Amino acid sequence: MERRHVLALGCLATLMPWGVYTEAAAADVPLLLARNLGPHVDPANYLISEKFDGVRAVWDGERLRFRSGNTVPAPSWFIERLPSQALDGELWLGRGRFEATSALLRRAVPVDADWRELRYLCFELPEAAGPFAERAERLQGIVHNMGWNQLAAVDQSRVADRSELQARLQAVLRAGGEGLMLHRLDAPYHTGRSDALLKLKPFDDAEAVVIAHLPGKGRHEGRLGALRVRATDGREFNIGSGFTDAERDEPPPVGSVVTYIYQGLTAKGQPRFARFMRLAVGY
Repeated sequence: MERRHVLALGCLATLMPWGVYTEAAAADVPLLLARNLGPHVDPANYLISEKFDGVRAVWDGERLRFRSGNTVPAPSWFIERLPSQALDGELWLGRGRFEATSALLRRAVPVDADWRELRYLCFELPEAAGPFAERAERLQGIVHNMGWNQLAAVDQSRVADRSELQARLQAVLRAGGEGLMLHRLDAPYHTGRSDALLKLKPFDDAEAVVIAHLPGKGRHEGRLGALRVRATDGREFNIGSGFTDAERDEPPPVGSVVTYIYQGLTAKGQPRFARFMRLAVGY
């Protein structure tokens, strides 16, 4: 591709901050990322919380940012209510309301009425000392002292064994939740993907960058057949299902970041039954 075309694409991308992965985008915020729960993990060594289907956001005492590093377009009164202590958590409207949360956070000009429904559910104190059990207790105290119902500390509790863990998962799923998070009691604060933080869901999910649109066949002729994507580890594969007709007519653009679900990996390490879920928020 000629240089002028590369520049043109770069300029266009900076005008499309939502769901577009560009060189002009802010650097990713270093955060602790979860692995999937393995078959031999003893959950008694972890604190258990619900996995909320919100949008990850980190507060550094001055700025509220998405995982991508882009600034969350929050109203000034919301930012002014946050404490001086750094926080990590999810912006959340409620179970089953991810699309509404996504739409709210995509607005460059925040709507006060919508933001007064949003909650910041916090589960970590970035850079704080001590094991996670102590940090979780300090977080509860910080939030309690704020006395603001839009700021909450995620409930953390223990289970005795995997049987109790599965019972907890089923209770959350029946209530419309999406899964559980397990954070090691003794884990110091650190970033990157780690066994210190595990997730338990009925299916796996991950993010990938769209690198091409593959044409459809049959009833999908003339529109999207599949997305060619690149995962964070460099693997490339196709996602051909999970799209509405509207999404096939106007698919996620090349360069955008999408979330997909899958059921484990094949012998070659590719996601099994990869299915499109949605555009990732905050990129």
